Amino acid sequence: MDLEMDSMAAAIGVSVPVLRFLLCFVATIPIGFLRRFIPGRLPKHLYSAGNGALLSYLSFGFSSNLHFLVPMLLGYTSMLLYRARCGIITFFLGFGYLIGCHVYYMSGDAWKEGGIDATGALMVLTLKVISCAINYNDGVLKEEGLREAQKKNRLIKLPSLIEYFGYCLNCGSHFAGPVYEMKDYFDWTEGKGIWSTSAKGPSPSPYGATVRALLQAGFCMALYLYLVPHFPLSRFTDPIYQQWGFWKRLGYQYMCGFTARWKYYFIWSISEASIIISGLGFSGWSESSPPKPRWDRAKNVDILGVEFVKSAVELPVVWNIQVSTWLRHYVYERLIQKGKKPGFFQLLATQTISAIWHGLYPGYIIFFVQSALMIAGSRVIYRWQQAVSPTIKNVLVFMNFVYTVLVLNYSSVGFMVLSLHETLASYGSVHYIGTIVPVVLILLGNVMKPGKPAKSKARKDQ
Repeated sequence: MDLEMDSMAAAIGVSVPVLRFLLCFVATIPIGFLRRFIPGRLPKHLYSAGNGALLSYLSFGFSSNLHFLVPMLLGYTSMLLYRARCGIITFFLGFGYLIGCHVYYMSGDAWKEGGIDATGALMVLTLKVISCAINYNDGVLKEEGLREAQKKNRLIKLPSLIEYFGYCLNCGSHFAGPVYEMKDYFDWTEGKGIWSTSAKGPSPSPYGATVRALLQAGFCMALYLYLVPHFPLSRFTDPIYQQWGFWKRLGYQYMCGFTARWKYYFIWSISEASIIISGLGFSGWSESSPPKPRWDRAKNVDILGVEFVKSAVELPVVWNIQVSTWLRHYVYERLIQKGKKPGFFQLLATQTISAIWHGLYPGYIIFFVQSALMIAGSRVIYRWQQAVSPTIKNVLVFMNFVYTVLVLNYSSVGFMVLSLHETLASYGSVHYIGTIVPVVLILLGNVMKPGKPAKSKARKDQ
Protein backbone atom coordinates (compact mmCIF):
# COMPACT_ATOMS: atom_id res chain seq x y z
CA MET A 1 0.00 0.00 0.00
CA ASP A 2 2.82 2.40 0.91
CA LEU A 3 4.58 1.60 -2.37
CA GLU A 4 1.40 2.33 -4.30
CA MET A 5 1.02 5.66 -2.49
CA ASP A 6 4.65 6.52 -3.25
CA SER A 7 4.25 5.77 -6.95
CA MET A 8 0.95 7.66 -7.21
CA ALA A 9 2.44 10.67 -5.41
CA ALA A 10 5.50 10.67 -7.66
CA ALA A 11 3.31 10.39 -10.78
CA ILE A 12 1.44 13.61 -10.02
CA GLY A 13 4.37 15.42 -8.44
CA VAL A 14 3.20 15.72 -4.83
CA SER A 15 4.30 14.29 -1.48
CA VAL A 16 2.59 11.26 0.08
CA PRO A 17 0.98 13.35 2.88
CA VAL A 18 -0.48 15.71 0.26
CA LEU A 19 -1.77 12.78 -1.81
CA ARG A 20 -3.39 11.28 1.30
CA PHE A 21 -5.05 14.62 2.01
CA LEU A 22 -6.26 14.98 -1.60
CA LEU A 23 -7.80 11.50 -1.58
CA CYS A 24 -9.67 12.23 1.67
CA PHE A 25 -10.63 15.64 0.36
CA VAL A 26 -12.15 14.19 -2.82
CA ALA A 27 -13.89 11.53 -0.67
CA THR A 28 -16.02 14.32 0.84
CA ILE A 29 -18.02 14.31 -2.42
CA PRO A 30 -19.46 10.75 -2.16
CA ILE A 31 -19.79 11.21 1.62
CA GLY A 32 -21.78 14.40 1.02
CA PHE A 33 -23.95 12.56 -1.49
CA LEU A 34 -24.70 9.73 0.96
CA ARG A 35 -25.73 12.19 3.67
CA ARG A 36 -28.81 13.03 1.59
CA PHE A 37 -30.18 9.57 2.44
CA ILE A 38 -29.51 9.59 6.21
CA PRO A 39 -32.90 9.66 8.00
CA GLY A 40 -33.57 11.71 11.14
CA ARG A 41 -31.81 14.69 12.70
CA LEU A 42 -29.65 12.87 15.25
CA PRO A 43 -28.23 10.36 12.73
CA LYS A 44 -27.40 13.25 10.39
CA HIS A 45 -25.48 15.08 13.11
CA LEU A 46 -23.64 11.87 14.03
CA TYR A 47 -22.86 11.20 10.37
CA SER A 48 -21.45 14.72 9.88
CA ALA A 49 -19.33 14.64 13.03
CA GLY A 50 -18.16 11.05 12.58
CA ASN A 51 -17.07 11.40 8.95
CA GLY A 52 -15.33 14.69 9.63
CA ALA A 53 -13.34 13.11 12.46
CA LEU A 54 -12.59 9.96 10.43
CA LEU A 55 -11.30 11.84 7.38
CA SER A 56 -9.21 14.10 9.63
CA TYR A 57 -7.64 11.02 11.20
CA LEU A 58 -6.90 9.48 7.79
CA SER A 59 -5.47 12.76 6.48
CA PHE A 60 -3.50 14.12 9.42
CA GLY A 61 -3.38 11.44 12.10
CA PHE A 62 -4.98 11.03 15.53
CA SER A 63 -3.55 14.27 16.99
CA SER A 64 -5.58 16.37 14.53
CA ASN A 65 -8.85 15.55 16.26
CA LEU A 66 -7.33 16.42 19.63
CA HIS A 67 -6.42 19.83 18.22
CA PHE A 68 -9.95 20.29 16.91
CA LEU A 69 -11.45 19.36 20.27
CA VAL A 70 -9.66 22.21 22.07
CA PRO A 71 -11.34 25.23 20.37
CA MET A 72 -14.65 23.36 20.10
CA LEU A 73 -14.76 22.65 23.84
CA LEU A 74 -13.49 26.13 24.74
CA GLY A 75 -16.25 27.68 22.66
CA TYR A 76 -18.97 25.39 23.97
CA THR A 77 -17.89 25.88 27.59
CA SER A 78 -17.97 29.67 27.20
CA MET A 79 -21.51 29.46 25.76
CA LEU A 80 -22.55 27.18 28.61
CA LEU A 81 -21.09 29.23 31.46
CA TYR A 82 -21.03 32.89 30.40
CA ARG A 83 -23.47 33.66 27.61
CA ALA A 84 -23.29 37.44 28.02
CA ARG A 85 -19.61 37.47 26.95
CA CYS A 86 -19.18 34.12 25.23
CA GLY A 87 -18.59 35.71 21.82
CA ILE A 88 -15.57 37.81 22.74
CA ILE A 89 -14.19 35.08 25.04
CA THR A 90 -14.36 32.49 22.26
CA PHE A 91 -12.89 34.95 19.77
CA PHE A 92 -9.72 35.45 21.82
CA LEU A 93 -9.42 31.85 23.03
CA GLY A 94 -10.01 30.44 19.54
CA PHE A 95 -7.53 32.76 17.87
CA GLY A 96 -5.06 32.27 20.72
CA TYR A 97 -5.03 28.51 20.25
CA LEU A 98 -4.82 28.83 16.45
CA ILE A 99 -1.86 31.22 16.73
CA GLY A 100 -0.16 28.77 19.11
CA CYS A 101 -0.58 25.97 16.54
CA HIS A 102 0.69 28.23 13.75
CA VAL A 103 3.82 29.01 15.76
CA TYR A 104 4.40 25.42 16.89
CA TYR A 105 3.92 23.74 13.52
CA MET A 106 5.17 26.58 11.27
CA SER A 107 2.75 25.23 8.69
CA GLY A 108 3.64 27.76 6.03
CA ASP A 109 7.13 26.29 5.65
CA ALA A 110 5.67 22.78 5.44
CA TRP A 111 3.17 23.85 2.76
CA LYS A 112 5.91 25.51 0.71
CA GLU A 113 7.95 22.29 0.80
CA GLY A 114 5.03 20.05 -0.20
CA GLY A 115 3.97 18.96 3.26
CA ILE A 116 0.61 19.40 4.96
CA ASP A 117 -0.88 19.30 8.44
CA ALA A 118 -4.19 19.93 10.20
CA THR A 119 -3.64 23.67 10.70
CA GLY A 120 -5.57 24.57 7.54
CA ALA A 121 -8.64 22.67 8.74
CA LEU A 122 -8.19 24.22 12.21
CA MET A 123 -8.36 27.67 10.59
CA VAL A 124 -11.80 26.90 9.15
CA LEU A 125 -12.96 25.30 12.40
CA THR A 126 -11.90 28.37 14.41
CA LEU A 127 -14.16 30.64 12.35
CA LYS A 128 -17.11 28.27 12.82
CA VAL A 129 -16.60 28.05 16.59
CA ILE A 130 -16.33 31.85 16.94
CA SER A 131 -19.37 32.62 14.77
CA CYS A 132 -21.48 30.09 16.69
CA ALA A 133 -20.54 31.69 20.05
CA ILE A 134 -21.11 35.24 18.79
CA ASN A 135 -24.51 34.29 17.35
CA TYR A 136 -25.48 32.67 20.66
CA ASN A 137 -24.31 35.86 22.38
CA ASP A 138 -26.48 37.91 20.00
CA GLY A 139 -29.47 35.80 21.01
CA VAL A 140 -29.81 37.70 24.30
CA LEU A 141 -29.63 41.17 22.69
CA LYS A 142 -32.64 43.26 21.70
CA GLU A 143 -33.51 42.66 18.07
CA GLU A 144 -34.05 46.34 17.18
CA GLY A 145 -30.39 47.15 17.83
CA LEU A 146 -29.03 44.39 15.58
CA ARG A 147 -27.94 44.43 11.95
CA GLU A 148 -29.80 42.26 9.44
CA ALA A 149 -27.08 39.57 9.45
CA GLN A 150 -27.21 39.42 13.25
CA LYS A 151 -31.00 39.05 13.25
CA LYS A 152 -30.81 36.30 10.65
CA ASN A 153 -28.05 34.25 12.26
CA ARG A 154 -28.52 34.69 16.01
CA LEU A 155 -29.17 31.61 18.11
CA ILE A 156 -31.82 31.72 20.83
CA LYS A 157 -31.19 28.22 22.14
CA LEU A 158 -27.88 26.54 23.00
CA PRO A 159 -27.13 23.77 20.47
CA SER A 160 -26.69 20.30 21.90
CA LEU A 161 -23.15 18.95 21.94
CA ILE A 162 -23.78 16.54 19.06
CA GLU A 163 -25.42 19.29 16.97
CA TYR A 164 -22.44 21.50 17.65
CA PHE A 165 -19.93 18.79 16.70
CA GLY A 166 -21.90 17.98 13.55
CA TYR A 167 -21.77 21.62 12.50
CA CYS A 168 -18.06 22.04 13.28
CA LEU A 169 -16.86 18.78 11.68
CA ASN A 170 -19.23 18.45 8.72
CA CYS A 171 -16.65 17.06 6.31
CA GLY A 172 -17.76 18.94 3.18
CA SER A 173 -16.41 22.19 4.57
CA HIS A 174 -14.14 20.92 7.34
CA PHE A 175 -10.93 20.79 5.31
CA ALA A 176 -10.97 24.01 3.28
CA GLY A 177 -14.27 25.77 3.86
CA PRO A 178 -16.54 27.32 2.91
CA VAL A 179 -17.58 28.75 6.27
CA TYR A 180 -21.34 28.86 6.80
CA GLU A 181 -23.71 29.68 9.65
CA MET A 182 -25.00 27.36 12.37
CA LYS A 183 -28.54 28.56 11.62
CA ASP A 184 -28.22 27.39 8.01
CA TYR A 185 -26.80 24.04 9.16
CA PHE A 186 -29.83 23.55 11.42
CA ASP A 187 -32.33 24.47 8.68
CA TRP A 188 -30.62 22.14 6.21
CA THR A 189 -30.53 19.24 8.67
CA GLU A 190 -34.12 19.72 9.81
CA GLY A 191 -35.59 20.50 6.37
CA LYS A 192 -36.64 24.04 7.29
CA GLY A 193 -36.50 27.38 5.46
CA ILE A 194 -35.44 27.06 1.84
CA TRP A 195 -34.89 23.32 2.40
CA SER A 196 -38.51 22.81 3.42
CA THR A 197 -40.58 20.56 1.16
CA SER A 198 -43.24 23.28 1.15
CA ALA A 199 -40.74 25.93 -0.06
CA LYS A 200 -41.05 27.47 -3.52
CA GLY A 201 -40.43 25.01 -6.35
CA PRO A 202 -39.69 21.27 -6.37
CA SER A 203 -36.74 19.72 -4.58
CA PRO A 204 -33.75 21.00 -6.59
CA SER A 205 -31.37 18.57 -8.30
CA PRO A 206 -27.72 19.20 -7.36
CA TYR A 207 -26.15 17.04 -10.05
CA GLY A 208 -25.71 19.59 -12.84
CA ALA A 209 -24.10 22.12 -10.49
CA THR A 210 -21.89 19.39 -9.00
CA VAL A 211 -20.62 18.31 -12.42
CA ARG A 212 -19.89 21.95 -13.31
CA ALA A 213 -17.83 22.36 -10.11
CA LEU A 214 -15.91 19.12 -10.80
CA LEU A 215 -15.11 20.11 -14.39
CA GLN A 216 -13.93 23.47 -13.10
CA ALA A 217 -11.74 21.72 -10.52
CA GLY A 218 -10.18 19.48 -13.19
CA PHE A 219 -9.38 22.42 -15.45
CA CYS A 220 -7.88 24.44 -12.58
CA MET A 221 -5.62 21.62 -11.43
CA ALA A 222 -4.46 20.86 -14.99
CA LEU A 223 -3.55 24.50 -15.59
CA TYR A 224 -1.80 24.79 -12.23
CA LEU A 225 0.31 21.65 -12.84
CA TYR A 226 1.26 23.00 -16.27
CA LEU A 227 2.25 26.48 -15.04
CA VAL A 228 3.95 25.81 -11.70
CA PRO A 229 7.23 24.34 -13.08
CA HIS A 230 7.69 27.46 -15.24
CA PHE A 231 7.28 29.98 -12.42
CA PRO A 232 9.06 28.72 -9.27
CA LEU A 233 9.03 31.02 -6.24
CA SER A 234 12.73 30.33 -5.67
CA ARG A 235 13.47 32.53 -8.67
CA PHE A 236 13.06 35.71 -6.59
CA THR A 237 16.38 35.11 -4.85
CA ASP A 238 18.07 33.69 -7.95
CA PRO A 239 20.87 35.87 -9.45
CA ILE A 240 19.33 35.49 -12.92
CA TYR A 241 16.15 37.23 -11.71
CA GLN A 242 18.16 40.26 -10.65
CA GLN A 243 19.64 40.51 -14.15
CA TRP A 244 16.23 40.97 -15.74
CA GLY A 245 14.82 44.38 -16.56
CA PHE A 246 12.11 46.06 -14.48
CA TRP A 247 9.18 45.07 -16.70
CA LYS A 248 10.25 41.44 -16.96
CA ARG A 249 10.55 41.20 -13.16
CA LEU A 250 7.11 42.79 -12.78
CA GLY A 251 5.70 40.36 -15.36
CA TYR A 252 7.21 37.42 -13.50
CA GLN A 253 5.51 38.57 -10.28
CA TYR A 254 2.20 38.67 -12.14
CA MET A 255 2.67 35.14 -13.50
CA CYS A 256 3.62 33.77 -10.06
CA GLY A 257 0.46 35.24 -8.57
CA PHE A 258 -1.62 34.03 -11.54
CA THR A 259 -0.19 30.50 -11.22
CA ALA A 260 -0.71 30.22 -7.47
CA ARG A 261 -4.37 31.22 -7.68
CA TRP A 262 -5.29 28.14 -9.72
CA LYS A 263 -4.32 25.89 -6.82
CA TYR A 264 -6.88 27.67 -4.64
CA TYR A 265 -9.46 27.60 -7.43
CA PHE A 266 -9.06 23.80 -7.53
CA ILE A 267 -9.40 23.34 -3.77
CA TRP A 268 -12.48 25.56 -3.53
CA SER A 269 -14.11 23.90 -6.56
CA ILE A 270 -13.84 20.48 -4.87
CA SER A 271 -15.33 21.91 -1.65
CA GLU A 272 -18.11 23.49 -3.67
CA ALA A 273 -18.93 20.17 -5.36
CA SER A 274 -19.05 18.39 -1.99
CA ILE A 275 -21.35 20.96 -0.38
CA ILE A 276 -23.61 21.20 -3.44
CA ILE A 277 -24.18 17.45 -3.77
CA SER A 278 -25.03 17.20 -0.06
CA GLY A 279 -27.80 19.80 -0.56
CA LEU A 280 -26.31 22.40 1.79
CA GLY A 281 -25.04 24.42 -1.17
CA PHE A 282 -28.60 25.33 -2.17
CA SER A 283 -29.26 29.05 -1.60
CA GLY A 284 -32.80 29.48 -2.89
CA TRP A 285 -34.66 29.98 -6.15
CA SER A 286 -34.10 32.66 -8.77
CA GLU A 287 -36.81 35.20 -9.63
CA SER A 288 -36.90 34.02 -13.26
CA SER A 289 -39.85 32.21 -14.78
CA PRO A 290 -39.68 29.31 -14.27
CA PRO A 291 -37.52 29.71 -11.13
CA LYS A 292 -34.10 28.07 -11.18
CA PRO A 293 -32.16 26.75 -8.18
CA ARG A 294 -29.15 28.78 -7.02
CA TRP A 295 -26.10 27.07 -5.52
CA ASP A 296 -24.18 30.07 -4.18
CA ARG A 297 -23.83 29.06 -0.52
CA ALA A 298 -20.74 26.95 -1.24
CA LYS A 299 -19.23 29.34 -3.79
CA ASN A 300 -15.88 30.57 -2.51
CA VAL A 301 -14.48 32.16 -5.66
CA ASP A 302 -15.58 33.78 -8.91
CA ILE A 303 -12.62 32.99 -11.17
CA LEU A 304 -13.39 35.47 -13.93
CA GLY A 305 -14.33 38.03 -11.31
CA VAL A 306 -10.86 37.73 -9.76
CA GLU A 307 -8.87 37.71 -12.99
CA PHE A 308 -10.75 40.68 -14.48
CA VAL A 309 -11.61 42.57 -11.29
CA LYS A 310 -12.27 46.26 -11.99
CA SER A 311 -11.47 47.49 -8.50
CA ALA A 312 -9.62 46.20 -5.45
CA VAL A 313 -12.76 46.97 -3.44
CA GLU A 314 -14.53 44.16 -5.33
CA LEU A 315 -11.94 41.49 -4.44
CA PRO A 316 -13.60 40.39 -1.15
CA VAL A 317 -16.81 39.56 -3.05
CA VAL A 318 -15.04 37.37 -5.63
CA TRP A 319 -12.09 35.83 -3.70
CA ASN A 320 -12.41 33.56 -0.64
CA ILE A 321 -15.98 34.80 -0.57
CA GLN A 322 -17.27 33.07 2.55
CA VAL A 323 -14.27 34.05 4.71
CA SER A 324 -14.61 37.63 3.43
CA THR A 325 -18.28 37.53 4.46
CA TRP A 326 -17.27 36.20 7.90
CA LEU A 327 -14.72 39.00 8.35
CA ARG A 328 -17.30 41.59 7.35
CA HIS A 329 -19.99 40.32 9.74
CA TYR A 330 -17.81 39.38 12.73
CA VAL A 331 -14.96 41.92 12.56
CA TYR A 332 -15.45 44.89 10.21
CA GLU A 333 -19.08 45.75 11.01
CA ARG A 334 -18.65 45.17 14.75
CA LEU A 335 -15.80 47.70 14.89
CA ILE A 336 -17.99 50.49 13.50
CA GLN A 337 -19.25 52.77 16.28
CA LYS A 338 -22.96 53.52 16.19
CA GLY A 339 -23.72 56.62 14.16
CA LYS A 340 -20.28 56.75 12.55
CA LYS A 341 -18.99 55.70 9.13
CA PRO A 342 -16.28 53.05 8.71
CA GLY A 343 -12.80 54.27 7.88
CA PHE A 344 -9.27 53.03 7.29
CA PHE A 345 -9.01 51.76 10.90
CA GLN A 346 -11.79 49.19 10.42
CA LEU A 347 -10.27 48.10 7.11
CA LEU A 348 -6.75 47.75 8.53
CA ALA A 349 -8.00 45.93 11.67
CA THR A 350 -9.98 43.47 9.53
CA GLN A 351 -7.00 42.80 7.27
CA THR A 352 -4.77 42.35 10.33
CA ILE A 353 -7.15 39.74 11.79
CA SER A 354 -7.12 37.99 8.41
CA ALA A 355 -3.31 37.99 8.42
CA ILE A 356 -3.16 36.52 11.95
CA TRP A 357 -5.71 33.90 10.97
CA HIS A 358 -3.42 32.75 8.15
CA GLY A 359 -0.32 32.67 10.37
CA LEU A 360 2.40 34.87 11.85
CA TYR A 361 4.80 34.80 8.93
CA PRO A 362 6.07 38.25 7.90
CA GLY A 363 4.84 37.63 4.35
CA TYR A 364 1.24 37.22 5.55
CA ILE A 365 1.35 40.36 7.70
CA ILE A 366 2.89 42.43 4.91
CA PHE A 367 0.45 41.08 2.33
CA PHE A 368 -2.64 41.99 4.34
CA VAL A 369 -1.33 45.45 5.29
CA GLN A 370 -0.63 45.89 1.58
CA SER A 371 -4.21 44.76 0.88
CA ALA A 372 -5.58 47.48 3.13
CA LEU A 373 -3.47 50.08 1.28
CA MET A 374 -4.53 48.59 -2.07
CA ILE A 375 -8.24 48.82 -1.25
CA ALA A 376 -7.90 52.34 0.16
CA GLY A 377 -6.09 53.48 -3.00
CA SER A 378 -8.72 51.86 -5.21
CA ARG A 379 -11.44 53.72 -3.30
CA VAL A 380 -9.74 57.01 -4.16
CA ILE A 381 -9.81 56.18 -7.88
CA TYR A 382 -13.44 55.08 -7.59
CA ARG A 383 -14.46 58.36 -5.96
CA TRP A 384 -12.76 60.25 -8.79
CA GLN A 385 -14.65 58.08 -11.30
CA GLN A 386 -18.00 59.20 -9.91
CA ALA A 387 -17.27 62.93 -10.32
CA VAL A 388 -16.11 63.16 -13.94
CA SER A 389 -17.60 63.00 -17.44
CA PRO A 390 -18.27 59.55 -18.99
CA THR A 391 -15.21 59.77 -21.27
CA ILE A 392 -12.76 60.46 -18.44
CA LYS A 393 -14.62 57.98 -16.25
CA ASN A 394 -13.82 55.16 -18.69
CA VAL A 395 -10.15 56.09 -18.50
CA LEU A 396 -10.28 55.98 -14.69
CA VAL A 397 -12.11 52.63 -14.77
CA PHE A 398 -9.29 51.17 -16.86
CA MET A 399 -6.74 52.82 -14.57
CA ASN A 400 -8.39 51.18 -11.54
CA PHE A 401 -8.24 47.78 -13.25
CA VAL A 402 -4.53 48.15 -14.11
CA TYR A 403 -3.80 49.45 -10.61
CA THR A 404 -5.56 46.48 -8.99
CA VAL A 405 -3.81 43.89 -11.17
CA LEU A 406 -0.43 45.51 -10.52
CA VAL A 407 -0.73 45.88 -6.74
CA LEU A 408 -2.52 42.56 -6.17
CA ASN A 409 0.13 40.43 -7.87
CA TYR A 410 2.97 42.47 -6.40
CA SER A 411 1.49 42.09 -2.90
CA SER A 412 0.69 38.39 -3.26
CA VAL A 413 4.38 37.49 -3.55
CA GLY A 414 4.64 38.04 0.21
CA PHE A 415 1.71 35.65 0.76
CA MET A 416 3.50 32.98 -1.28
CA VAL A 417 7.15 33.26 -0.17
CA LEU A 418 6.33 34.08 3.50
CA SER A 419 9.83 35.01 4.68
CA LEU A 420 10.76 38.66 5.28
CA HIS A 421 13.96 38.37 3.23
CA GLU A 422 12.26 36.94 0.13
CA THR A 423 9.32 39.33 0.41
CA LEU A 424 11.49 42.43 0.61
CA ALA A 425 13.79 41.10 -2.12
CA SER A 426 10.86 40.69 -4.53
CA TYR A 427 9.32 44.04 -3.62
CA GLY A 428 12.66 45.82 -3.85
CA SER A 429 13.35 44.29 -7.27
CA VAL A 430 10.52 46.43 -8.68
CA HIS A 431 11.37 49.48 -6.54
CA TYR A 432 8.43 48.92 -4.15
CA ILE A 433 6.06 50.18 -6.83
CA GLY A 434 3.09 48.27 -5.38
CA THR A 435 3.55 50.01 -2.03
CA ILE A 436 4.38 53.50 -3.29
CA VAL A 437 1.46 53.82 -5.73
CA PRO A 438 -1.32 53.11 -3.15
CA VAL A 439 0.27 55.48 -0.61
CA VAL A 440 0.53 58.23 -3.25
CA LEU A 441 -3.12 57.71 -4.24
CA ILE A 442 -4.28 57.88 -0.60
CA LEU A 443 -2.36 61.15 -0.11
CA LEU A 444 -3.72 62.57 -3.37
CA GLY A 445 -7.22 61.57 -2.29
CA ASN A 446 -6.88 63.87 0.73
CA VAL A 447 -5.79 66.75 -1.51
CA MET A 448 -7.78 66.22 -4.72
CA LYS A 449 -11.19 65.61 -3.21
CA PRO A 450 -13.82 65.08 -5.91
CA GLY A 451 -16.96 67.13 -6.08
CA LYS A 452 -20.44 65.68 -6.22
CA PRO A 453 -20.86 62.68 -8.52
CA ALA A 454 -21.64 63.53 -12.10
CA LYS A 455 -24.58 61.15 -12.34
CA SER A 456 -25.05 59.05 -9.25
CA LYS A 457 -23.78 58.78 -5.75
CA ALA A 458 -20.96 56.35 -5.02
CA ARG A 459 -21.99 52.97 -3.81
CA LYS A 460 -22.02 52.65 -0.05
CA ASP A 461 -19.60 49.76 -0.01
CA GLN A 462 -16.98 51.87 -1.75
